[in-house]
Amino acid sequence: IANEVAAGMKKWATELGVTHYTHWFQPLTEGTAEKHDAFVEHDGKGGMLEEFSGKLLVQQEADGSSFPNGGVRNTFEARGYSAWDPSSPVFVVDDTLCIPTVFIAYTGEALDYKAPLLKSIRAVTKSALDVMHYFDPSVRKIVSYLGWEQEYFLVDEGLYAARPDLLLTGRTLMGHEASKNQQLEDHYFGAIPSRVAAFMKDLEIQALELGIPVKTRHNEVAPNQFELAPIYEECNLAVDHNMLIMSLMRKIARSHGFRVLLHEKPFKGVNGSGKHNNWSLGTDTGVLLMAPGKTSEENLRFITFVVNTLMAVYHHNGLLKASIMSATNTHRLGGHEAPPAIISSFLGTQLSKVLDHLEESTNDDLVSLDVKQGLKLDIPQIPELLIDNTDRNRTSPFAFTGNRFEFRAPGSEANCASAMIALNSAMAEQLIIFKHDVDELIEKGEPKISAIIQVIRRYIKECKPIRFDGNGYSDEWKEEAARRGLDCETSCPLIFDNYLKPESIRMFESTGVMTRKELAARNEVKWEMYTKKVQIEARVLGDLVMNHIVPVAIEYQTKLIDNAYKTKALFPEEEAAKLSAENIAIIREIASHTAYIKEQVDAMVEARKVANRITEERAKAIAYHDNIAPMLEHIRKHIDQLELIVDDQMWTLPKYRELLFIR
Repeated sequence: IANEVAAGMKKWATELGVTHYTHWFQPLTEGTAEKHDAFVEHDGKGGMLEEFSGKLLVQQEADGSSFPNGGVRNTFEARGYSAWDPSSPVFVVDDTLCIPTVFIAYTGEALDYKAPLLKSIRAVTKSALDVMHYFDPSVRKIVSYLGWEQEYFLVDEGLYAARPDLLLTGRTLMGHEASKNQQLEDHYFGAIPSRVAAFMKDLEIQALELGIPVKTRHNEVAPNQFELAPIYEECNLAVDHNMLIMSLMRKIARSHGFRVLLHEKPFKGVNGSGKHNNWSLGTDTGVLLMAPGKTSEENLRFITFVVNTLMAVYHHNGLLKASIMSATNTHRLGGHEAPPAIISSFLGTQLSKVLDHLEESTNDDLVSLDVKQGLKLDIPQIPELLIDNTDRNRTSPFAFTGNRFEFRAPGSEANCASAMIALNSAMAEQLIIFKHDVDELIEKGEPKISAIIQVIRRYIKECKPIRFDGNGYSDEWKEEAARRGLDCETSCPLIFDNYLKPESIRMFESTGVMTRKELAARNEVKWEMYTKKVQIEARVLGDLVMNHIVPVAIEYQTKLIDNAYKTKALFPEEEAAKLSAENIAIIREIASHTAYIKEQVDAMVEARKVANRITEERAKAIAYHDNIAPMLEHIRKHIDQLELIVDDQMWTLPKYRELLFIR
């Protein structure tokens, strides 16, 4: 069969001018990887022929030690395999046939995002199907859906090239805020600039050619910030399409004189960029499991899946936070509409009242025998269009929005698979536990509906701490969340430790998604990526400060000194002292700031050396968090002060102008 499929693929691809093929996979770099091979093989007679066999389609070998692997592969143990994922369609980019694949080590461990994502989807759809059979035994398949919303910044390519920090780190490490940014709130949903609209149109056309159904485009809140979103798709395909469109955006932007910034917080003082993950489950019969129905039985099904989702989020709120945490997303979380680094769930007034009603009622109140109707459920009427009756809470990381949950915490440059692996796996485990609890009551003679309601009522009480409809930014909520037992950790590397908690390991292993060894490896990769990103930012900032900022400040300081000397020679001593007083004060202040900056840059270099001598990756990551990250902020504050002092001088030096200012 593989040979026949490969022959069909090759025929289709060559008709489009394709000459090469590649196994397209998603390593733990947050990007994609590919190695291109031509449709060329020896014919055994000294010549060549075009060939693409089933063997080449199904599997290829790649270097498993050259990608982040967390110690699963040593340098001398290089073998890894990419294996075809038939559930995701192949596509053509330029002259290359791209085949979506998983990427695994020679010893079987996953080295990518797709392999555990597929396992998590299989786990959640199987456990959801078992629970769905309580309500409709005819359902044969459950689908995990994902609708992502990709936010991004567009920057003129010329201005981008003038910023070494943007080039090397994706964000501006220094430079004060623009006088006008988003204070007037006049950019969101405003008229799209014609140059940007041309980019968007080009992007949508090429996305559609690749089978990516882009539906929405609009201005976002911050200046030069925009968003696109597709039609909802099956989770695995949606992840593939998001990774592909991020690559496509970068390519198309350059042809329009732009650069795309996917960093979560490229500019200080304005909204950052997220990637809201709208997640839901549905049946092969067209029923959304998290949408209310028209009958009390359908609403019981709806409540069952909503409450089990809340239970999964409650018991694994720290893990869900770890799944979206990164060195770059840390800058975004908790400010300018981004959710805080405490996972909670917003349900809205109406749904909260329904759950409270169920919690406070007894079984006799909820289930009764009616002479005409038989079994009667006293579940309050829930409008089918619940989305119109549910307000939104932009500070909620995990909000119910009518027929799905919106996971708002993932960052704009992240792979959606990381969050989906954690969420699908947690939901799979929870549904397995739910079915066990219900079946246990049924075996004791409890009617099915009564058993379901009893378990649901108990769950509503248990997961109540995860429900929060208030302001997630307030200090009161931080205190309240700690009292509720939610994970309130804010240190990025310490948050990663949630992957290695006993309950996380038990959950991933019981659902067959990842082993303890794979989790330990991924945790080490996350520590390493965090450390390296902070290190790169520290190096870039140190270089810019010492080779660009300080020399400009000293040049200005020298002019002030020269002015003071000439003033002294020109005027009487007392008058000269009065006239030069302000300049002399500025000279002292410049000297103070430049001395402090030099001292802190040297200290930061030493801190990096200490951290680099630490062999244990976790300790290294914490050393960076505790030592280098605060130094970066202190240095930036002094640079801000220095810029204010020499503001006019900076503007008269064109070669430094773009370096020091966002606009």
